[in-house]
Amino acid sequence: MTTVAIFRTLLLPPLSLFLLYGIGWLLRKRRSGRIISGSAIALMFLLSTQAGAWLLVYPLENLTAPLSSSDHTGAQAIVVLAAGRLKNSPEYAGQDIPDYIALARLRYTAKLHHETGLPVLVSGGAAIPEEGIKPLADGMAGALRDDFVTPVKWLEDRSRNTAENAERSAEILKIAGIHRILLVTDAMHMYRARMIFEQQGINVVAAPTMFFARNELGLSDLLPGVEGMRRANYAIYEWLGIAWYRLRYYV
Repeated sequence: MTTVAIFRTLLLPPLSLFLLYGIGWLLRKRRSGRIISGSAIALMFLLSTQAGAWLLVYPLENLTAPLSSSDHTGAQAIVVLAAGRLKNSPEYAGQDIPDYIALARLRYTAKLHHETGLPVLVSGGAAIPEEGIKPLADGMAGALRDDFVTPVKWLEDRSRNTAENAERSAEILKIAGIHRILLVTDAMHMYRARMIFEQQGINVVAAPTMFFARNELGLSDLLPGVEGMRRANYAIYEWLGIAWYRLRYYV
């Protein structure tokens, strides 16, 4: 695990809330300690419900909009950003395969390619050659070709994060004379991805997928569960990422 990954785990829920509770427990003889512990428990419950996560997800997803057919006009390529992977999948002879977030992005990319005929660029590195771990883009490109019958024209396999996705993809696109793209990623990630691509001089047409906050909330969404915490974790990460990019890259 990298230093960045460790810091992310410590900063985001649920671990950050466990740490906050631990601080409160150490100070339990003081009123402030009991308040800290109680707040940690309350936040843990709230963020583990899909209704609580919605409070973070909805405004984030509202920063982008679903792609309409008229938005395709003038786009010269489709760029899809890599997500995670499942390592050593036994049903695929021990190969690494795209996780469900990556698959959602790939499925939408394939749909857009078949509708528009635009060439596809897959962006994502995170390779560890000494451990036999290939770039994320390799697995995603293979899935597009084999599972979605979608050819991949360009492979950007050196990037380690969204900012590098944009920088290295822009290098490839500009050499090919491409300045306007359909950018595919999930809705929560789109705002941050779009602003960093545009900083590289690329005209972006957002093509988000995986909207979570547009479903009506029901009684079951008030109950705590793993999915609520997962969404809250991701949303907080993106809000922090947007703030960091504004400070770091002046976007």
